[in-house]
Amino acid sequence: MLNKRIFATALLGALLGLGMSQALAQGAFPNRPVRIIVPLTTGGSNDILARVIADRLSPVLGQPVVVENRPGAGGIVGTDYVAKQPGDGYTILIATSSHVYQQHFVAKLPYDPIKDFEPITFAAIVPFVLAVNAELPAANAKEFIALSRSRAKGLTFGTAGVSSPHQLGAEWLKSMTGANFIHVPYKGAAGIVPALLAGEIDFTIGAINSLLPHIRSGKVRVLAVASAKRTSLLPDAPTIAEAVPAPGYGMEVWAGFLAPKGTPKEIIARLNTEINRILRDPQIVVEKLTPLGIEVVTSTPERFAEQMKSDLALYEKVVKDANIKAE
Repeated sequence: MLNKRIFATALLGALLGLGMSQALAQGAFPNRPVRIIVPLTTGGSNDILARVIADRLSPVLGQPVVVENRPGAGGIVGTDYVAKQPGDGYTILIATSSHVYQQHFVAKLPYDPIKDFEPITFAAIVPFVLAVNAELPAANAKEFIALSRSRAKGLTFGTAGVSSPHQLGAEWLKSMTGANFIHVPYKGAAGIVPALLAGEIDFTIGAINSLLPHIRSGKVRVLAVASAKRTSLLPDAPTIAEAVPAPGYGMEVWAGFLAPKGTPKEIIARLNTEINRILRDPQIVVEKLTPLGIEVVTSTPERFAEQMKSDLALYEKVVKDANIKAE
């Protein structure tokens, strides 16, 4: 009887072990295509970055990596879509810093920007600049602020939509200086530059990469850099904090990868390792990203999580000081 029990126990263990091995083999990540969701329109910094990563990530993972644009509501549509996907690593999001402060602009955000996602890694910082139509009669940031105050209807600024970093940057500057600005939202960042060139808007606080060709052609003039430090791409341009002056102003716009809540740590670690390896490739940095104004930044998932929480607290104060009301 004892021998039969021992045999039965051993057989059960073997069967369970075989079943687990088969399950692991069937569920080895990845065994089907992976999607990177860009919650904005094509042509912006995130879209470019996602496509560079997807191109190199696909052969490494041994599966197609597809970039899918799901724009709408300043990125909320695509982000909500990812939040509701299974936590299995097959759908990941490329998000910007606006991800953590959208809840201050939108009364009923359909997801929690921290609790509903698993950080994978930082990917980049994209310098933003205060850029005006070349015909605007303001040679520097001080004249620009004074001009806005002198006009009854103020100066119009273009954004990628409500809760975008473009809006936060302008509203923050407005609250610090008493400037007179009027918000003109577009359906994604791609609409901003054509509007600025056509004179439909007076200015934007936008990504440097989309503006560089027009800055070089003289059709757009940069008055200041929005980040806390000057950028090597425009070494002569002062920061907004210096030029206005507006002490304490400094907006860092980052991009990073997130997965839905519950994605296994092993999958997060695999994606972190592979994405960071791509971002550290000098060829990728020098040939693909730096010329477009994208500064590479990598991190651990834990470091990314810390930055998101830190930004949430910082921008909560900024939104409060700017008296921005959720819509």
